[in-house]
Amino acid sequence: MSSILLIVLMVALMYFFMIRPQQKQQKKHQSMMSQLKPGDHVVTIGRLHGVVAEIDQQKRTVTLDCEGVYLVFDLGAIQRVEAQATEAPASATDAEAEAEPTAKADAEQSAEPEEAAPAEKATEDK
Repeated sequence: MSSILLIVLMVALMYFFMIRPQQKQQKKHQSMMSQLKPGDHVVTIGRLHGVVAEIDQQKRTVTLDCEGVYLVFDLGAIQRVEAQATEAPASATDAEAEAEPTAKADAEQSAEPEEAAPAEKATEDK
């Protein structure tokens, strides 16, 4: 009787420590794959980083843009999503308007060290 109880206990432990966590991980990966869309930054099982350009659900493939090189992978080759795609600005003028303050701030920062350098040289010459 005790040997049957021991076997049942071993099977239950094996289920809770091996099978159940793997099922949870598979469900999590499946939900991540169902939310995948073009523009997402992903990492493949081969550690290749790229941006999703196209998803073909019928063929179960994904096309990745890796700095201008387009590669086709099986959907199962996607290991994780690094960053979700963000929405693009509504128009090109909005994108330009957002870029201008950054360019002005960069120009102001680069101008400050140039102004400070001549003042230091003037004090050193005296």
